[in-house]
Order: sequence, then structure tokens, then C-alpha cells
Amino acid sequence: MPRVHIKKNDMVYVLAGKDRGKTGKVLKVYSDKDRAVVEGINNIQKHTRPNPQKNVKGGILPKEAPIHISNLMVVCKRCNKHARVGTSVTQNGRKVRVCKNCNELIDA
Repeated sequence: MPRVHIKKNDMVYVLAGKDRGKTGKVLKVYSDKDRAVVEGINNIQKHTRPNPQKNVKGGILPKEAPIHISNLMVVCKRCNKHARVGTSVTQNGRKVRVCKNCNELIDA
């Protein structure tokens, strides 16, 4: 299984596609399909039928679709830029993600 450099609740920058240059928060990661759902990115139109039993109104609703993780980069909190992600081992022996630009920890 390939290594996924993006986790839930990360701020990411979109590198390619119709939303190139935008940033958003990761809502869900599908590591088996190498895709992630990002808030406000890759919106599609979902056509829904009204269902009075579930209090669902019909119509065309916007919905976020998954985007491939190769088109996303993590935004570093310290340097406030999108950056490549490396790994480092802390003194406790814990493996953490590190920004390649400023060597700041990405994992809290």
C-alpha cells in the first residue's frame, strides 16, 4: 500500500485541476484509493429526489468529490506555504511529519 502524506484536518494546497491554487481542510482520506475529500474543493452537482420521510428536499445540491492526493500538498503552519513533507523521529521514538522548507513539525 502506498504511503499517504496527507491526514484528516490538514490544510492542503491544490496543485492541479479546476481548483488549482486554492487551499482547504481535508475532511476524509481514502488511502486505499489515494484520494481525499477537501472542504470547498472539487465541487460537483448532486441531483436529489425529494423524500418527505427523511425531510430531504429535492433539487441540485453542491457536494465535494474526492481528489487524488498527488494533486495536494500540505500547507505548513509556520512558513504558511505549501511544502513537501518529510519524516523524522522524535526523542520519544515517535515518527512525525516535518516541513521540508523550515523543518517545523506538521503533526501537533
